[in-house]
This record gives sequence, structure tokens and C-alpha cells, in this order.
Amino acid sequence: MSEQTTAPEAQTQEQAPDLTVADLTAMKSIIDVASQRGAFRPNEMTAVGQTYTKLETFLNAVDKQQGETEQAGESQKES
Repeated sequence: MSEQTTAPEAQTQEQAPDLTVADLTAMKSIIDVASQRGAFRPNEMTAVGQTYTKLETFLNAVDKQQGETEQAGESQKES
């Protein structure tokens, strides 16, 4: 006989991807450490560098946006 198990409905639904700004910051640090330790071959450095630059640009934009949001929130509190 074959065994059939029934999973609860919550487990059968696909979970949404969970990628945060903190995860992206960690990825940037990982790339930085790996490149310092010589983990990439010379022919891979272009792709690694381009990806790192895109990631850094994105994270800087997020930081700037969060800073502007915090400043707007503080100025509303002062009013």
C-alpha cells in the first residue's frame, strides 16, 4: 500500500519570496569579502564588479529615500 499524507493548507501554499534590504546589504558585503580573498577569476571580475556597482547604487538610493522619509516624518512632528 502507498502512504498518502495530507499537509495542512498553509503548508501547501507557496510562500512569497522574502528578500530584504538587509539581505542585499549582506550580499554586498559577501561580494566585497570574496573579492578581497581572491575568490573570483580575472575573467569573472567584470560581471562581479558590474553587479556590485548596481547593488551599491540601489542600496544608496534606498538609504537616501529612507533618510528623506525620516526627515519628512520629523518635520511633521515638529509642526
